[in-house]
Amino acid sequence: MERFEVYIFTALCSINFLISCLLFSKITREQRDPYMDEIFHVPQAQKYCEGKFHEWDPMITTLPGLYLASVGLIRPVAWLADLKGSVVCSTAMLRFINLLFNSGNLYIIYLIICRLHVKDKSRSAARRIFSALALSTYPVLYFFTFLYYTDAGSTFFTLFMYLMTLYGSHKASAFLGVCAVLFRQTNIIWVAFCAGTMVAQKMDESWRTESKKRDEKSPSQVPLTINGAMRVMRFLLEFFKTPSNIKAVVLSTWPYIAVAVVFAVFVVLNDGIVVGDRSSHEACLNFPQIFYFLSFTLLFSLPTSLSYQRVVRFLQSLRKQPLIYAVLMMFSLFLVWKFTFVHKYLLADNRHFPFYVWKRIFQRHEFVRFLLVPGYVFAAWNFLDTLRSKSLFWFLCFAVCLVAATVPQKLLEFRYFILPYLLYRVHIPVPSLPRLLLEFCLFTAVNAATVYIFIYKTFQWPDSTAAQRFMW
Repeated sequence: MERFEVYIFTALCSINFLISCLLFSKITREQRDPYMDEIFHVPQAQKYCEGKFHEWDPMITTLPGLYLASVGLIRPVAWLADLKGSVVCSTAMLRFINLLFNSGNLYIIYLIICRLHVKDKSRSAARRIFSALALSTYPVLYFFTFLYYTDAGSTFFTLFMYLMTLYGSHKASAFLGVCAVLFRQTNIIWVAFCAGTMVAQKMDESWRTESKKRDEKSPSQVPLTINGAMRVMRFLLEFFKTPSNIKAVVLSTWPYIAVAVVFAVFVVLNDGIVVGDRSSHEACLNFPQIFYFLSFTLLFSLPTSLSYQRVVRFLQSLRKQPLIYAVLMMFSLFLVWKFTFVHKYLLADNRHFPFYVWKRIFQRHEFVRFLLVPGYVFAAWNFLDTLRSKSLFWFLCFAVCLVAATVPQKLLEFRYFILPYLLYRVHIPVPSLPRLLLEFCLFTAVNAATVYIFIYKTFQWPDSTAAQRFMW
């Protein structure tokens, strides 16, 4: 990092933290008491602050990573500042932990972008910095910076883990993966993703060697045909049948394998992934979750991904391969028809934005969910097209992890899309500065609207006098 870039990035980090602190102060003054899931998280963290590590709220479904991190950060500060009493682990103090994670996320995202796009000398410092700044204000993630939720910390440790993977520090990456899983069990999927990227590198090398012998195309240029798919399947079978390849994969991924083994033991002993209340977290095959994620991704990546040329390419692709798109449409319609699940919370909790998305779009008519399928197909094509610079095997790894992270979730919850979106976004080519500024403006506008609605547009339920607030 050049000195000028260091100064600019440091200044932006400081400004970002200052603005976040001001918003934090306003939100905390308006909502002093724990809200929504905070009514579980805050008391549990306060028990840990008192040293009551054996007490556990059975309604909490995640591991105690957030509470352990909070105690580890707050206790030394309280000792140094001679703080005593309820202020030490108050709701405001606990929420402030996520502001620190937010600053960490900005820095980690910046380092990931620098690492992933190190070979592209044409990308200026301003583009790297603004790309990181925009992603750190990604609306769903940024909003939960101001509440005591697991999202900011979970994102921090998962991205930090991936950064260490990119630098080849796999033992450190595996340790950070354990930390990420302690925040949210489903982060084991992204531990597998880190291991998968290592396997993908080995497969890329093997494929290139084979392609050079045959004078054929590179992994990212395999034609989308039946013959191309069969060629890839044969290669995968041959790769995993070769003992030397298996040995190389195990030697390069053993730290992640160790984490997976420990997690498997936990699942067996716990009789499942969820701790505490399991009644509202039952896994299912909710395949339309992939379509919701792709639509969500298209919406928030419009400033950086959509262009006239890309739309023209899609129409050309549609004209050249109508049979493939017809099959894809029929398959998507089948998945929407047979595998759409609706969680009871989605229909009952009118404090969440997904409640209104479902009510005003999907429940408008029973055929609406089918009419949206062409939009899903375009969103999927746009997703693939923006990642066309990545190797085939990296994309297969990412796609498998994406499906594993979204499909089993019965509840439509935008927070589940945070990590998949960020990992997608950092891997696409760094956009031009005007596009980045447009993206930042979009995120800022959404954040401003969300915070304004949360603070000022309160309402009450008929059976309660407490103020209810809208949120993601």
